[in-house]
Order: sequence, then structure tokens, then C-alpha cells
Amino acid sequence: MKKYINPQSVLFAVLFGLAFFMAFGPVKWLYDSTRHREYYTHLGLIPLISMYFVFQSRELIFTNTAFSFRVGAPFLALGAVLYLAGGYFETVLSHNDFASVMALSAVVFVQGAFLLCFGCPAFKAALFPLLFLIFAIPIPDAVMDRLIYVLQVGSTEFTDLLFAMSGVPYFRDGFFFNLAGGGIEVARQCSGIRSGLALFITAILAGHMFLNTAWKKILLVVVVFPITMFKNGIRITILSLLGTYVDPRWLESSLHTDGGIVFFILALLLMAPILFALRR
Repeated sequence: MKKYINPQSVLFAVLFGLAFFMAFGPVKWLYDSTRHREYYTHLGLIPLISMYFVFQSRELIFTNTAFSFRVGAPFLALGAVLYLAGGYFETVLSHNDFASVMALSAVVFVQGAFLLCFGCPAFKAALFPLLFLIFAIPIPDAVMDRLIYVLQVGSTEFTDLLFAMSGVPYFRDGFFFNLAGGGIEVARQCSGIRSGLALFITAILAGHMFLNTAWKKILLVVVVFPITMFKNGIRITILSLLGTYVDPRWLESSLHTDGGIVFFILALLLMAPILFALRR
């Protein structure tokens, strides 16, 4: 244990703590915001997962370490510049975009701190957990809005297909479906963005842990999008049919408001055979 406690690790711990406080305030605001909190419940787990992978591969990562000021200092400087720029433009940025810039500055700062303290060979050995910290950066508003729209469109198409397969009479107008007992809308809140992000990160982790070629990892990540849309279509269809033909209270039930975990498990079950096939 003593070999891991040295001037390099102490300096990195100090710099990592500094990076943490660079992003803490803006990211905490997202957690306190009812509008943004549901999108970013995973942010706090990302550094812990990265630390786990570093700890798991510590013998490989820290076998050959050395200070590398020439390579690490520019990244530290870039992180500091991003932090100052975010503070300068805080008044013209949305709270979410401000948090994105601050978190980006912290992530870049951590990369620079690791390079400076441990050198390029150690950085290469720890590349996955270090790059995984990207998922601790809140998604900018413009990108988030586009992602939500794409998932909303895809979920609507799958819902349309499932309604047609069910044989119930309905009329579709864009995101609206008129059924015999009333109408429903596939709104932004029904896009499945939260479970989609969780599934995307899960696919990244599964690919890293179980697959050994880049194209298999990419394919596993790509299939997340149709799976997310499909399971979301199933959720919308089931709730709509239950609310229309069984009891309207189903539309206000816990399956609607808090049932995302059930359909997230369904998405994992859909992804499992794909992962198994790619491993074979």
C-alpha cells in the first residue's frame, strides 16, 4: 500500500480535489433543479465507477509512472481557461450549459493532473476510466433537446406499430393518438431520455468489460437507441390500452410515474442476447 502513497499520488489527490470544487456548485444546482435532476441522477456515480476501474487495474497503471510537466501542464492550463471562460459567460449561459462548461473544465483538469503526476504510459493504461469521466459532464441544452426529439419521434413510430399490431382502432396525428376512450400524446417527458442515457452508459461499460474488438463495442452502443425507443413504445402502448379499456387511473398510476425501472429491466433483457451473440 505504501508504494501508492508518494508525492505523485498526493499531488494528484490535491489537484483532483480542486477539480471537484470547480464543478461542484453548478452540478449541485442541477440536482436541486426539478427540471434537470431527472436527467442527471447518474452524474455522481461516474467518478466512483472511474475510480473502481483505476483501482482494479492499479498494478498495470502504476507500474511505470513519472512526473510529466511538459504534457500535463497544457491540459491543466486548458481546464483553468475553460473554468474562467465559463465564469465570464455565466450570465449569458443557461444554468445547464454553465454546468456543462464547468464540468468540462474539471474533467480536462483531471486529465492534465493525471498526465502531470503519472506520465503518458500510466495515462494510456488508465485511458478508459479517465475518458469515462466525460459522462460526468451535463449534456448541453441544444444537444439534449435534439436527443429528446429523436427519441420522441422513434418512440412514436414504435407506438404506432404496436397499436397497429394490437388491432385497436386509433387515429394518429403527429405525436397524438386518438383511441376510442380518449387521446394520448407522446410528449417530451415520454421520450425515455433518462433510461436511454442509463442504457447507453451501461452499454459502454458492458462493451469495455466483455467485448474485445472496437466494432463490437460500437455495435452494442448503437443498438441502444432502437432498444430504448422500442421499450418506450411498449410502455406507452401498455399504459394507453390499460387506461382506455381497463381503468383511466392506470394513466396516473405508479407504473406511469415511477415504472421506468421495470421497462429499463426490459431493455436490459433485450440487450442481453445481443451482448451474448457479440461475445460468441
